[in-house]
Amino acid sequence: MSYQVLARKWRPRKFAELVGQEHVVRALTNALDSGRMHHAYLFTGTRGVGKTTIARIFAKSLNCERGESADPCGECAVCTAVDAGRFVDLLEIDAASNTGVDDVREVIENAQYAPARGRFKVYLVDEVHMLSKPAFNALLKTLEEPPPHVKFLLATTDPQKLPVTVLSRCLKFNLKRLLPEQIAGQMRHILAAENIGYEDAAIGELARGADGSMRDGLSLLDQAIAYGGGSLQAEDVRAMLGSVARGQVLGVLEALAASDGEQLLAECARIASYSPDFGGVLDDLAGVLHRLQLVQLVPGYQPSDSDDSAGVLVALAERLSPEDVQLYYQIAVNGRRDLTLAPDARTGFEMTLLRMLAFQPADTPPSTREARPAAAAPPPVKAAPASMPASPARPVRAVAEPAPPARPAVAEAAVAPSLPTESSVRASSVAAAPGGLPDWDTLIQQAGLRGPMGQLAQNAVLRQREGNTLVLALQGSYMHMAVEPMMSQMEERISQAMGERIRLRVMQDTHATSETPAARAAGARQAAQVSAEQAIEEDPLVQALKRDFGARVLPQSIKPFEA
Repeated sequence: MSYQVLARKWRPRKFAELVGQEHVVRALTNALDSGRMHHAYLFTGTRGVGKTTIARIFAKSLNCERGESADPCGECAVCTAVDAGRFVDLLEIDAASNTGVDDVREVIENAQYAPARGRFKVYLVDEVHMLSKPAFNALLKTLEEPPPHVKFLLATTDPQKLPVTVLSRCLKFNLKRLLPEQIAGQMRHILAAENIGYEDAAIGELARGADGSMRDGLSLLDQAIAYGGGSLQAEDVRAMLGSVARGQVLGVLEALAASDGEQLLAECARIASYSPDFGGVLDDLAGVLHRLQLVQLVPGYQPSDSDDSAGVLVALAERLSPEDVQLYYQIAVNGRRDLTLAPDARTGFEMTLLRMLAFQPADTPPSTREARPAAAAPPPVKAAPASMPASPARPVRAVAEPAPPARPAVAEAAVAPSLPTESSVRASSVAAAPGGLPDWDTLIQQAGLRGPMGQLAQNAVLRQREGNTLVLALQGSYMHMAVEPMMSQMEERISQAMGERIRLRVMQDTHATSETPAARAAGARQAAQVSAEQAIEEDPLVQALKRDFGARVLPQSIKPFEA
């Protein structure tokens, strides 16, 4: 017997065998069981998600010899004929090949005749959006008032191209793209039944490569089995797909976290040695950044990576700020889109990563990233010479160095009285005000509170100290963040910074916003921006450009100089 490809061999024969699309199955099942069936159904969705399969199962359900139901027997002559594609009362029409009005007219003329074998004559029109306008017009009357023995099942990947007159005459079902987890689950089921060995990482690569299509996924599975000589190994699958291991992508993020351009290029070269699809690598990078952001901003989220990268993700979440992760994600997505415009794919890929390095915020705390060389200060601006040639007005971008943000005044000799002597060296930089209350801004830095903990701490106010308990005031909008295990982690870090066991207690305070470190930092940034804009407006060169050439300053282009 000749080999049958997996996508055909494992094509669902019943609604219960379908993966995903539960919303469609439920509606059709209820309609069949209750006898309340419409005369025209439209199934939309991307390729390989089950449009034609659902239509064929529906045709079996209508004509099964054991009765009309949502669970056809699959054994009678009608069911086996439908599965084999030779049931005379199921007419499958490929609209991409039969677009003309003459083809539709033939359908209309035949629709009036009773079914030859079953209870219903079912017309399955695939890619119906390809029909011409005259063909649609010819179909409309029959589609609106078909004979009682006729059902229309229309399928399309592009419903926007259908006339509204057709849409209004059909029950429409949108089929969803399948999740990688759903595709991977079906692959494992098939491989177990076929007695084929596999690695979980290989299944994960194939499921992601399927891009939401079960049919594409099973075609890739067939290809991977042939490539691997009857088994599925992760390295073989990556070589076949042109993808790289997740560890390689994590290496890129490690280099970015260290601000190490040399290491970043080394990681690029290592990835390029696999001759990958660089667009796919950027997709993988965006996916890892998504999981990294979940670790940072969703309390209690635990990454469940099968390739032991969960620990690396957690470590990177501590080294990178949430803002950096958002920036990297945006650059990765845009770089993926612009890859075809690059001189070659590798150059576009490397420039995307170098853009991430170049646009790292200069004000990132040194505890978050390795120290970087200080940027050279811009040269002093000179007045424009009187003989400057005329040129079109262009936006002026300049920088001005603001004064450092003011810190709350503290008593120079005051030290928290409850700190033990043996920990005085560790806690020496945690200043204290009279009354034994530590400086909250300094304590945040000393305790290394970053990520979600840092966001919570920056939006809190240290109200008082009761023994070994610090009382934090939070605005109501941040109270949801004060949950376990984050509070326990904060207590542990603050205890290490202060050299004694500290407990935290949170209280809600609607007036806490203006007193928080985050509010003070925002105020300092606003003051620096105003100062920078004023400095630009008063600059002699800028004034000369505005006077002589009609130039104007774009306020959004002015960024304060960060030392």
